[in-house]
Amino acid sequence: MNPKREYILNYGVDLLTKNEGLDFITKKILKNEGAQVVTINPEMIEMGQKNKELGEILKNADLVIPDGFGIKLALKMRRINQEQVPGIEFARELINICAENNYPIAFVGSKDEVLTKAIENIKEQTPNLNIVYKQDGYYKNEDNVVNAIIETKPKVLLVALGVPKQEFFIEKIKSQKNDIIAIGVGGSFDVWAGYVQRAPVKWQKLGLEWLYRTMKEPRRFKRIFPTLPMFLFKVIIETIQLKRNKN
Repeated sequence: MNPKREYILNYGVDLLTKNEGLDFITKKILKNEGAQVVTINPEMIEMGQKNKELGEILKNADLVIPDGFGIKLALKMRRINQEQVPGIEFARELINICAENNYPIAFVGSKDEVLTKAIENIKEQTPNLNIVYKQDGYYKNEDNVVNAIIETKPKVLLVALGVPKQEFFIEKIKSQKNDIIAIGVGGSFDVWAGYVQRAPVKWQKLGLEWLYRTMKEPRRFKRIFPTLPMFLFKVIIETIQLKRNKN
């Protein structure tokens, strides 16, 4: 059964817990079905509004995880108490599931040294992980990478190429082989490699990990502002219109 989906600015967001999302994906794997997983946030929605091709990919994803804190706030405006599901945690749990069940997995993206270190650290924690393919994000021929993934037949594919490149890459894989679970994981490899630190747990619980990262990486400020305030403003307007339509 598919998760209940709420729409924010015409973009679907699945209302579920992390475990419910993992159960959904596990059932897909058992049925030998593929899925494109999107960990959505306000920045991605803004990009989708400007890029029609990306927008369609986001709207047609099989599972849309409420990753960004802005998404949680937007749902709160609709009186929906949805927990934030960090994509990095979801992906890491998915790795554990692969290790426990010997599902083949592939990694694509980031710099070679980051990818190598990330896999090394992951293997220390999950030594039974069956990695059938790995490729950094600085490849010269995308078709060769796509063909290699298809030939090695992973059940799960983690792609860290950044938005929107990772979404386009996954869509290309999906169009040629539709039995792979593929998820864009952004900067997760950097965290798993130990090159970037996540916010302290207290910040995470308060939903302020985005603020912590911005303080540590000021260059992110231009990306978040004015995107987040404008996103919330649009959601407020949309929510008011929805209420009027109901009355």
